[in-house]
Amino acid sequence: MSDVTKDAFGNILTDGDTIKTIKDLKVKGSSMVLKQGVTIKKIRLTEDVEEIDCKVDGSSITLKTCFVKKA
Repeated sequence: MSDVTKDAFGNILTDGDTIKTIKDLKVKGSSMVLKQGVTIKKIRLTEDVEEIDCKVDGSSITLKTCFVKKA
């Protein structure tokens, strides 16, 4: 089952899950930096199992699943 989206620790992610970042992340095209431990609610899965869509401070961004863990 390679079409299952998993976080950095192998936990299965689904639409609407809450996640936390596991390291500081610079957001491309912005001066925003997501600090380690930031909680992000209501994620959306994409067609790519290595990416998820979410909203942070009103901005829609795409994160790689290798930088997040299920909260």
